[in-house]
Amino acid sequence: MTKLGFDNNKYLRMQSEHIKERISQFGGKLYLEFGGKIFDDYHASRVLPGFLPDSKMKMLLQLKDSAEMIIAINANDIEKNKIRGDIGITYDLDVLRLMDIYKSFGLRICGVVLTQFNSQPSAISFEEKLQGLGIKVYRHYRIENYPHDVQLIVSDEGYGKNDYIETTQPLVVVTAPGPGSGKMAVCLSQLYHEQKRGIKAGYAKFETFPIWNLPLKHPVNLAYEAATTDLNDVNMIDPFHLEAYGETTVNYNRDIEIFPVLNAIFEKIYGASPYKSPTDMGVNMAGNCIFDDEATKEASKQEVIRRYYKALVKKKNGEKVANEINNLDLLMKQLEITPEYRKCVEPALKKAEETSAPAAAIELNDGTVVVGKTSSLLGASSAALLNALKKIAGISSDIDLVSPIVIEPIQDLKVNHLGNRNPLLHTDEVLIALSISAATNPTAEKAMQALQGLKGCEMHSSVILADVDMHTLGKLGINVTCEPSRQNKSYYHK
Repeated sequence: MTKLGFDNNKYLRMQSEHIKERISQFGGKLYLEFGGKIFDDYHASRVLPGFLPDSKMKMLLQLKDSAEMIIAINANDIEKNKIRGDIGITYDLDVLRLMDIYKSFGLRICGVVLTQFNSQPSAISFEEKLQGLGIKVYRHYRIENYPHDVQLIVSDEGYGKNDYIETTQPLVVVTAPGPGSGKMAVCLSQLYHEQKRGIKAGYAKFETFPIWNLPLKHPVNLAYEAATTDLNDVNMIDPFHLEAYGETTVNYNRDIEIFPVLNAIFEKIYGASPYKSPTDMGVNMAGNCIFDDEATKEASKQEVIRRYYKALVKKKNGEKVANEINNLDLLMKQLEITPEYRKCVEPALKKAEETSAPAAAIELNDGTVVVGKTSSLLGASSAALLNALKKIAGISSDIDLVSPIVIEPIQDLKVNHLGNRNPLLHTDEVLIALSISAATNPTAEKAMQALQGLKGCEMHSSVILADVDMHTLGKLGINVTCEPSRQNKSYYHK
């Protein structure tokens, strides 16, 4: 059974209070660089059982009466049509999506900043589109030899050339659609402009991971390394904090490497730096809200294995991820685990070997494992899904939740009218069939009511699943991994 190990209510309380304290430290104005995802942080919810995906949004909402948002986007990312891998849309479209979400929660948005602006045609088009929507747009320019030429950076020819972003609230949250968007530079540019206007303002950084007050090799911090192998992030002991305070804390390589330069920039702006270490800059309270360390360790081990399988699938799809796979393999060795540590892997592979066809297994939240095999009507993932619902709802395994009389017309529609080659029902299709059956079948209705029980379950497939299955299972809250092999040898897969 999935054990909780994180006190979410304590986190909301502690985190908002700590940010208020940091605002006061700087005289009532704080630019907060907000890393990671604000409202859908599923990585944190997986490795810190009890942390809710929207916890950071709920925390911000406690401060919304004194907060406003700036969204930064790198103009080069607009020009390159950079895509968010998790949701499959370009960064510029994600800016619009983020603004809609922030507005729906009642958060103020003071504008969008185009960083690294160099008159890129696509960036100018996006700027015009935003302005047509009534959104304020600001330009921040590329500075030669950034971030090392401090004399140039902190001058009228450096930060001084950037547009000043008009803000009115004590807390200004700087966020972005993804890494490399220039959030920190936006904050520091604003500090320079505020100082010139005689306004006292400060900077702080909010990143959930790595958790500074957990050990360097704690599984939670190793799971963060697993999640960022594509960025070559490595957790490190913060040497500046150790020297200043004699206290061992954890940060990551990029912040540690850049800190001497940041310190020089702070000294140039303020006259003296307010921070002695990268750890000092952070405001993360997550480590203080873990109440069951063993539960977070177990959850983090599972996350590393999931990341490993994800990288193997990327390799199968032709992506160059050999370095990622090697790093993940090393992390598993440090944790003394193998892919088979994942409880649903072996049953899926065993069933696939027995049937010589794709198979899938789901580990339920009580530790029970159910298996699904390929049949003439259902794909293996659909069969496993129905079997899991039977188990959760206490329905006999002999009962058909969806009658072949319902399935066969759907297959006919798929193959003979919609041009699909595969007649087997995908997970979304089988759920629609189940919901139709529930209208007249009390057993099917009982299974539908058990859908909530799938959240947090673990699933493994002996073959790479179709995008539609991955998407549907993800919406149900099931954590899915796949073997890096395909059911057929087609060149195009979707």
